[in-house]
Amino acid sequence: MRRTALIAVFISVLLLVLIGGHVYLARRLVLAPDLPAPWREMALALIAAGAALLVLQPIAERTMPRRWARWIAWPASLWMGFAFLSLVLLFVAGVAQTIIGAAGGGTAGLTATRLWTGAVFGLALSGAIVGVRTALRGPVLERLELRVRRWPAALDGFRIVQISDIHLGSLLDRRFAAAVVERCNALRPDLVAITGDLVDGAIERIAAEVEPFAGLEAVHGAYFVTGNHDYYSGVDPWVACIEALGIRALRNQCVAIERGGASFDLAGVEDHHAHLVSDAHRSNVPLALAGRDPERALVLLAHDPLTFRRASSLGIDVQLSGHTHGGQLWPFRYLVRLSSPYVVGHYQHNGAHLYVSRGTGFWGPAMRLFAPAEITEITLRSA
Repeated sequence: MRRTALIAVFISVLLLVLIGGHVYLARRLVLAPDLPAPWREMALALIAAGAALLVLQPIAERTMPRRWARWIAWPASLWMGFAFLSLVLLFVAGVAQTIIGAAGGGTAGLTATRLWTGAVFGLALSGAIVGVRTALRGPVLERLELRVRRWPAALDGFRIVQISDIHLGSLLDRRFAAAVVERCNALRPDLVAITGDLVDGAIERIAAEVEPFAGLEAVHGAYFVTGNHDYYSGVDPWVACIEALGIRALRNQCVAIERGGASFDLAGVEDHHAHLVSDAHRSNVPLALAGRDPERALVLLAHDPLTFRRASSLGIDVQLSGHTHGGQLWPFRYLVRLSSPYVVGHYQHNGAHLYVSRGTGFWGPAMRLFAPAEITEITLRSA
């Protein structure tokens, strides 16, 4: 009942935002500058079509053959990004016009409105183009070295390659997965950590897109923790599928990683929001750490960086997370900061380290603006 109510509220809010946002776009981009015919009708039709695509996309992804669903998913994704940038810039332009008194009536006022509208349209289109090019260019390689107080000297230089928020589905497919695997393997890591949101879609529809991850190579193997989108997509079948590919899922569990007589603990927890989707699962850091030797170094994999708030006081040394995408599309990172102080990069608290990845793929708009995707190589050093 609780999940049904949450879904109903979410859909209602989403529809209100969708309708309100597109009405606002029509008023500010088309009606306010008084576009002449036939441009007015064409622009209004385009905005209406964009809204329709955003409604059709989730339906198509669940009911249509994948090759046809992509013809809806891609334009819907591009429109989502352009509409978001337009709304942000229109709001900024409205504030600026009010401050400088640029709004007014008559011919001069209409001319000013058209100039402001043209500037907004041009900036939004330019930002969308840059965002698409950045997203399609693929992830950059980020390198980070952490000095860890309890890290065994014998394991100095241990390298973990982190990938996160890949979101394989209608937009990113097995070709993208194969490219990511190839780049990870080229780094010859000691261990690969996949910190959630691997998929977007039911296993019956997109299982083949994940198959390339069977080719991941690392001295101590590859490990996976769930993200919120893995839950939305049907978590238990997906975990079984991922483990069949040779990737170990850590679901509130801890394993020892040993080499040359030295060792550390690697723990992983369920997604922070698991309980909202499934009554059978819940993120539980104490359970994941139960029974371990507290003197050993500990690396925690947790999709949501908010897990760090509690985990940092429970004896972890390093936490690797994703979830935020680093904001993905400017200026969304500032909205993310309203819900989490951990948006992107390296943080420290209680002697523990947290690294938040920008993610390896993308979600929603096929765009990344000032937040490129990443594959992260983390080298752990003894302090």
